[in-house]
Amino acid sequence: MSANPNSPNRDYPLERTRNIGICAHIDAGKTTLTERILFYTGMIHKIGEVHEGAATTDWMEQERERGITITSAAVTAKWKQLPEEGVYKIFEGQDMRVNIIDTPGHVDFTAEVERSLRVLDGAIFVLCGVAGVQPQSETVYRQAEKYNVPRIAFVNKMDRTGANFANVVKDVREKLGANAWPILIPIGAEDNLIGQIDVVNKKAVIFSDDDKFGSTYVVRELQGDEITTANKAYDELVEELCNVDDEMATMFLEEKPISLQDVKSALRRAVIGLKIVPMAGGSAFKNKGVQYLVDAVVDYLPGPLDIQPAQGQHADDENIKVEAVPNDNGKFVSLAFKLWSDKFVGKLVFFRVYSGCVKKGDVVYNPRTRRSERVGRLIQIQANQHKDIDCCYSGDIAAMVGIKNVTTGDTLAEEDYDILLEPPSFPDPVISMAVEPKSKADQEKMAMALQRLSDEDPTFVVRTDEETGQTIIAGMGELHLEILRDRMLREFKVDTNAGKPQIAYRETITKDADGEGKLVKQSGGRGQYGHVILKVTPAERGKGFSVDNKVVGGTIPKEYINACKAGVKEAMLNGIIAGYEVVDVHVDLLDGSSHDVDSNENAFKMAAIFAVKDALKKAKAIMMEPIMAVEASTPETYQGDIMGDLNRRRGRITSIDSKGNVSIVKAEVPLAEMFGYSTTIRTLSSGRASYSMQPSHFEQVPQQIVDQIVEQRGGKKA
Repeated sequence: MSANPNSPNRDYPLERTRNIGICAHIDAGKTTLTERILFYTGMIHKIGEVHEGAATTDWMEQERERGITITSAAVTAKWKQLPEEGVYKIFEGQDMRVNIIDTPGHVDFTAEVERSLRVLDGAIFVLCGVAGVQPQSETVYRQAEKYNVPRIAFVNKMDRTGANFANVVKDVREKLGANAWPILIPIGAEDNLIGQIDVVNKKAVIFSDDDKFGSTYVVRELQGDEITTANKAYDELVEELCNVDDEMATMFLEEKPISLQDVKSALRRAVIGLKIVPMAGGSAFKNKGVQYLVDAVVDYLPGPLDIQPAQGQHADDENIKVEAVPNDNGKFVSLAFKLWSDKFVGKLVFFRVYSGCVKKGDVVYNPRTRRSERVGRLIQIQANQHKDIDCCYSGDIAAMVGIKNVTTGDTLAEEDYDILLEPPSFPDPVISMAVEPKSKADQEKMAMALQRLSDEDPTFVVRTDEETGQTIIAGMGELHLEILRDRMLREFKVDTNAGKPQIAYRETITKDADGEGKLVKQSGGRGQYGHVILKVTPAERGKGFSVDNKVVGGTIPKEYINACKAGVKEAMLNGIIAGYEVVDVHVDLLDGSSHDVDSNENAFKMAAIFAVKDALKKAKAIMMEPIMAVEASTPETYQGDIMGDLNRRRGRITSIDSKGNVSIVKAEVPLAEMFGYSTTIRTLSSGRASYSMQPSHFEQVPQQIVDQIVEQRGGKKA
């Protein structure tokens, strides 16, 4: 790496660039916070509200109608830390570039969070000041942990009745296991929220009630109880920094004076090293506390140079590890993390550059397809606004036009740079339904629309049912599929009919069993002969399916082993109870026999399928169904009705908590019983209760339900 990794042509050096995501549970205030950041950075000149359908990053019609974020939106902002008397800021007076991705909170769109966190350097983790850590809060926190993304927690909605900053800090420590320490403590709460205590600088940041946009604030000395609160938080923070940071520990042991610069620098190192999660409180909606939060992002979250270089493997040998060091002067390598169909420019490929730079007209190479393609245009994304740029540098996030053979997670690099970066991982779909166009003339348009949508969304799967010929779409939930059908109508002008949603049931086995399969066909001339003996064994939950070759003595010739494995794999797609996929099974190929003339690959593939079916019949097969973790928040008056309804849905109540006069009922409920629940819970609570759910695990289906499913699928076992 050269001494200076920055190109002389770039507007902002790497050390003054931040790539951050804003993620949280649904309705915690992510989009509202993003809107405030854009306003205070001067990127927009009018604050748009989510409830009015006017937020910048919620640009899709479906988002504005529902008041939720569906697709992650990228925006770029400029920020300068303002000098303030008695306040130390690491990057004071310097122009910073902050690339922000606003992610969805709803579990149905979890893929958007997953792929965004894969390419980000840091994250603002938003929590509700009243509800604290909610189910999807845990999910997005774990996603950030998986990709080692440093984060700052922002406790939003401190103006709401029942908001309690200290309780949320405790919640984060206990439920998430995070080493959380306050750095910006709200002054007041509910209607009395007036500002924040800056713990490190020991100052109060007070927002004026006269300025309804929150653009002006004053920094004053601490008063009364603020002094005690600040001193206690500062001492605890410094003590923790001494525990996690070697430089601070050395200064403490040598009794050297510790300055503001020392504390801030140590906190920056601790955050980047994933040892501390700083916590700030405020209210995005009431425009209080956002500016100092952005200062904290700049001071404590990493730039591209502060984190480990992107790790990849050699395109031809997965055992050879390759690094992509952030350097404008290095070889170009990037990760395509999102595809989007734009009605004006066609397919947009969102990408993050890890090394080098790419210019309009350059040729980029895809190691997966072994093909090179020319970049037609480079675009800086501002939600749904496009700005053409000539060059994209290391550490930047942008979109390119002109690349066709690309999927989410592909590496795009220089042709002589054989590197494959790790793609984001995505969960399997849990729900499916049959769709057909209302007009036969739209059949081809529907196929094209489904192809485009499945290219964009890795959790949206399209297949054709071999038995019925129906087109089946699968996704992460009812809302997910509803939105996709709505997009087909609005964007592709295809109106569809849909069948009742189907559950992604699974089949598995509960004991070991042997199976034997033989295909013998003789009808004059060359025949068919294949003979396979195998054993099936239950595997751990979540392990999927595996197969090993333990044939000795060549009883099954080596050239037919792959055909046997292919047969085993195919047999696992249709179980023996109701024809669902078989999971969590290990298969050992043990023995068999062959014929010098009549044996071939197809015969052994069929014999393996027969052997698996034979073994599954003896292995006590059971059906499994997805269980959802459901959390319903309701006024206490309706608690009994909601619990009764969950019990009727085969739910199992796991806990009941109270926060003020709100009851939080947690339950595990089969997904099959949760269709239409949003309407039911609104009806039971006169519209005052809300709920969230996310996939938890798979459990055995009760026998009477199995009998109903088998009957619905034709009255006979597959």
